Amino acid sequence: MSVRQTWAVREDGGTASWFDVRLTFTDGARVEALAVLCGHVLMIEDVRAEPPLSLDDLAALAEWLESPLFEACVPAPAGAARVASRRARPAWPRGRESCRLVAQEYRAARAEGADPVLAVMDATGHGRRKSLRLIGQARDEGFLAPRRARR
Repeated sequence: MSVRQTWAVREDGGTASWFDVRLTFTDGARVEALAVLCGHVLMIEDVRAEPPLSLDDLAALAEWLESPLFEACVPAPAGAARVASRRARPAWPRGRESCRLVAQEYRAARAEGADPVLAVMDATGHGRRKSLRLIGQARDEGFLAPRRARR
């Protein structure tokens, strides 16, 4: 499961923040949701699933999303914010597993019509150059098609 903030809007002294939520299951099923945090209220605005969810599955979805969403969306207390590093990156594996995950993020972004390099940057926490290097390594490992034909 991944949760990432997409944008925030300030209004009337408060902030409304939108979050993309993705759940991917081992059988290939996936669920994407758009969550909004306004003050202390967290709401699910949109849900897309492949294959479609039944009403029972939709009710269970709320239970699956509840704790990871609150951990990612609700701001931490001020003391915890000071302890965390300002440039902290998400945990990311190394080696072949890293190349596989980079390729997965790249292909998912391409399928959605989004910028794949930005998707890799968001997932890894690295800058553009390092993300491009990781994409190149994924190509070299065979997880992505070659960029152009070699002569």
